[in-house]
Amino acid sequence: MAKFGRKGKGGMPAISTASLPDIVFMLLFFFMVTTVMRSADLKVTNHVPKATELKKLEKKSLVSYIYVGEPKKQFRKIMGTEPRIQLNDGFAKVSDIDQFILSEREARDENEVPYMTTSLKVDSDVKMGIVTEIKQALRDANALKINYSAKKKVE
Repeated sequence: MAKFGRKGKGGMPAISTASLPDIVFMLLFFFMVTTVMRSADLKVTNHVPKATELKKLEKKSLVSYIYVGEPKKQFRKIMGTEPRIQLNDGFAKVSDIDQFILSEREARDENEVPYMTTSLKVDSDVKMGIVTEIKQALRDANALKINYSAKKKVE
């Protein structure tokens, strides 16, 4: 009779890496879909007021933002401490709003222009005078759909 012997200890089999590319691409697509790019760097403080009756905007791609607030610390030496208007990435005056709305309309498709909304993100400490001036400038630019941004008030 022949003797059967062991050929040594085989150890653990290697882990299969066949599904690794699928997992990597799945994670990549997940982060690409869920990541939101900030369109403008805020140069003003913006603590929006709280409200109870809120409605979400449906198409955020058709929204143009106007930020109003006190300049951040690094800009206070140049701009002072009075509330300022920020359009895109720069400070602006009320007279610049007309050109801003015109450039936003030109960047959109002609069919989307009637659905454009202007969202005012105004700091809660800002006086109403500058907001009234902005609203008048928007009226003059024929941007009549205005939204006031707010956070949900926790009861």
